[in-house]
Amino acid sequence: MNFPLSRREWLGRSACGFGQVALMGLMASEVKADRDEDAAGPLVPKQSHFAPRAKRAVFLFMHGGVSHVDSFDPKPKLVELNGQPLPITKPKFEFAPTGNLLASPWKFQKYGQSGIEVSDLFPQIGSCVDDICVIRSMNGGEQVSHGPALLNINTGSGVFARPSLGAWTLYGLGTENQNLPGFLSLSPSLYHGGTQNYGSAFLPASFQGTRIGDGSTDFKTTKLSNLEPGDAPTLQRLQLDLLSKRNRQHLSRVGDDPRLEARIASFEMSYRMQAEAPSIMDIGRESVATQSLYGVGVEPTDEYARQCLLARRCLEAGVRFVQVNFSYPRNYWDAHGDLRNNHTTNAKKVDQPIAALISDLKLRGMLDDTLVIFGTEFGRTPAAQGTDGRDHHPHAFSVWMAGGGIRGGTTYGQTDEFGYYVHENKVTMPDFHATILHLLGLDHQRLTYRHAGRDYRLTDVHGQVVTGILG
Repeated sequence: MNFPLSRREWLGRSACGFGQVALMGLMASEVKADRDEDAAGPLVPKQSHFAPRAKRAVFLFMHGGVSHVDSFDPKPKLVELNGQPLPITKPKFEFAPTGNLLASPWKFQKYGQSGIEVSDLFPQIGSCVDDICVIRSMNGGEQVSHGPALLNINTGSGVFARPSLGAWTLYGLGTENQNLPGFLSLSPSLYHGGTQNYGSAFLPASFQGTRIGDGSTDFKTTKLSNLEPGDAPTLQRLQLDLLSKRNRQHLSRVGDDPRLEARIASFEMSYRMQAEAPSIMDIGRESVATQSLYGVGVEPTDEYARQCLLARRCLEAGVRFVQVNFSYPRNYWDAHGDLRNNHTTNAKKVDQPIAALISDLKLRGMLDDTLVIFGTEFGRTPAAQGTDGRDHHPHAFSVWMAGGGIRGGTTYGQTDEFGYYVHENKVTMPDFHATILHLLGLDHQRLTYRHAGRDYRLTDVHGQVVTGILG
């Protein structure tokens, strides 16, 4: 004889059923989320490997090779032995012959509570030194020419075509604003590596940088073309829908093609950018005080000031990675001769805008989660080239970082007493890249992409996070 179940028995026996219903609901939600992400495209925000210290990054790239012994790495021994032969062996790999030791034309002063020494080239950056960690022990390997050295710092390889740092960042994290490119390269040089410096190589093309301007054109006259919406937005939408339909029909016939998928996505991105990008690109919307802080509208700071201010506006709008280039041929740190004039002229163009960017980010509460990177492809020789120049020097040079997760007011590593070789705590290019990715919440060993039968990563098989610079 069957007896009806009590309420308690029924609930007990059906508990697994309730669990299954809940599980199915969760699984359905996850499937829907995956489908939504696929539909949204490859640039949707992604979960980082661990909690990031920085949400976004800006790379202030100084093309040509800033002399470390004239900027952020003081060497009294060069003053003491000025004009004398180098008493140690020179590197086996040099770009060109050099002569005797050359003292820096600039004095170094201590700045901030930390008392870090910075040369008179960069007094305003010096005023921000308590927010900065200067890495004085960078090593670029044997890349003594500009082209390989630029590719090395931007892509991790001076020899092979590899995705850029910004592309890897976008691949790993996506971007917060789907109406703007996630990776911007402002005024990049089209020389010395060209588009590879912000390209995606074998990563899907959606992750490549969007170029605004180039090193040959005054940034003041640069703008993105065709951003204004058309007179008939409904018709424009219908045209895009038709184009997308035909492209997808073609994609279904040819099979998986990342280039075609990226092209389809680019049309949609361009359409969305028409609504938001014009206002973001318009730095005239900033207050007079803010423009003055950066040095907009006055010489010699106007051009780089516009780039730095635009970078802050884009970062604030949700762009993940912005590279602000000081680029050949308009601007160039390559002082094979006339060192004093070259570095003085260039420093006056960038010192105020860079200091303003740090101050502005800090004022807006963005510096804590924005990683600011100041880098150059190599340093310059402590020995003279000719009578008043310095040659390329990848064996030891300086970069610095500020903001998101960096221990400000510190220096890391040392070069020898002449600035020729790294003496303590060498930081290789893979170490540099691994640390940047780490601060953005990405494990450089886990951030991989399968290509040509093996897993690739930005740091290849090398790289250690430089924990000594972390806050």
